[in-house]
Amino acid sequence: MKTTAIKTTLFKPKQDLFEFIIKSIPKLKDKSVLAISSKIVALAENRIVENKNKTKLIKQESDFAINTKVAWLTIKDNMIIPFAGIDESNADGKLILLPKNPYKTASELRKKLKKHYKIKNLGVIITDSFIVPLRRGVMAFAVGYAGFKGVRNYIGKKDLYGRKMKMEQLNIADILASTSALNMGEANEKKPLAIIENAPIVFCEKVNKKEISYPIKDDLYYPFLKPILKNKH
Repeated sequence: MKTTAIKTTLFKPKQDLFEFIIKSIPKLKDKSVLAISSKIVALAENRIVENKNKTKLIKQESDFAINTKVAWLTIKDNMIIPFAGIDESNADGKLILLPKNPYKTASELRKKLKKHYKIKNLGVIITDSFIVPLRRGVMAFAVGYAGFKGVRNYIGKKDLYGRKMKMEQLNIADILASTSALNMGEANEKKPLAIIENAPIVFCEKVNKKEISYPIKDDLYYPFLKPILKNKH
């Protein structure tokens, strides 16, 4: 698998994202996956607000929020993320929200890009960074994707010693997002796009975004989260 980050010009609010991509990437091979920073998707959608009442905004943008000494810890769209994904880095003093409907955006972009590049198979991932509990540093995850199966199911399959797997599933979408983030960077690299080639994935036309989301009450960590979730914001 090969990942190539693309250095671009500075993306501006309300700029046309499709035109930006095709200008930055003249050619794209069939069976590629294009990773796009959620920040430029949000900028294209003008998801920008002045930094006035961040606390109110966090509560508006999240399904659950709890304030700690370090950060607001929130659940948004069945994802545990700090500050409801609201970002201040590379925002020129403003606040940038997550894209409104990243799965829809990924799907629409994929259709237009397939037609432009004249290719049959294409994956699109909209990525953002997050912090894994008890681990230092950020990783990346897919806030939305299209064109490939985001989860590989091993349930019912046998391991090396014939034991049937009961819970194992591989999170393809987030793995690809983190792979791209390693090359895209987090600071002033100006690499909001990355091309992933030869990824061992299954391309498809329709994505069910529920495939990657786990119901909170069925989640492995629910007993740990339950006492906290009782306190609604």
